[in-house]
Amino acid sequence: METGQQIGWIVGIGGSLIGLAGGIFGTYCSIKNTNGPRERAFLIKASVVCWIGVLIFLTLFFALPIAYRCYMWIPYAIILPLGIIYSNRTQQKIRKSEAEHAAGKSAPTDK
Repeated sequence: METGQQIGWIVGIGGSLIGLAGGIFGTYCSIKNTNGPRERAFLIKASVVCWIGVLIFLTLFFALPIAYRCYMWIPYAIILPLGIIYSNRTQQKIRKSEAEHAAGKSAPTDK
């Protein structure tokens, strides 16, 4: 193996590991910064679905012949943004609901 190829492999593997570490760290921070148990449970489920989806995409991307790899980007480019929008809206609804519930409990009653 030539020096250029070795450098390419090292950079490719290193970049992949850095990307994976960033994804893990981002997932951890997202879950850590939730405001309540329902929001945390939803975010854990959403994170698992997202990680599985990305792993399926990568598996198919590397398993399919080169001629068909470009077609993998079509569903990925549609499903990923829609999933992000859905999860963000759902998280905001849960956050609002939990805040209202907490405010209702802590508010004094007029009895």
